[in-house]
Amino acid sequence: MSAHGDVDLGHTVAGWTGTTLALLGSAGAGAALCAAWTPGVWAGLALVAAAGLVTWLLHLAGWGKPSGPRPRDQWDWRVRDTAARTGHADCLGCRASGPRRAAAATADRPAVGGPAAAPLPAGDGGA
Repeated sequence: MSAHGDVDLGHTVAGWTGTTLALLGSAGAGAALCAAWTPGVWAGLALVAAAGLVTWLLHLAGWGKPSGPRPRDQWDWRVRDTAARTGHADCLGCRASGPRRAAAATADRPAVGGPAAAPLPAGDGGA
């Protein structure tokens, strides 16, 4: 048993790659800032922006993780996400990838049913 208990920490190829690139970019930008080398600062910041793009593309390719817990057999960071092709419901990255994937992700979402919320009683507005 690990120090974190028996939980899925969400380690994925997309997460590790994006974090590594962002760390290298920010360290490079910081070193260039200390050296007063303006092109190096911009190169480091460009690498940080590229880290976000690479992470998003890897997520769309199935190397990321959907929101929420995964089944235990998918906890290893080298396991591809089988639902990534159609998109994940409630995933901003999947919705941003285009209307076709966003429509497929919302079509797979189960309908939420239940009683409607009761209106709040009128009052004096105080707590």
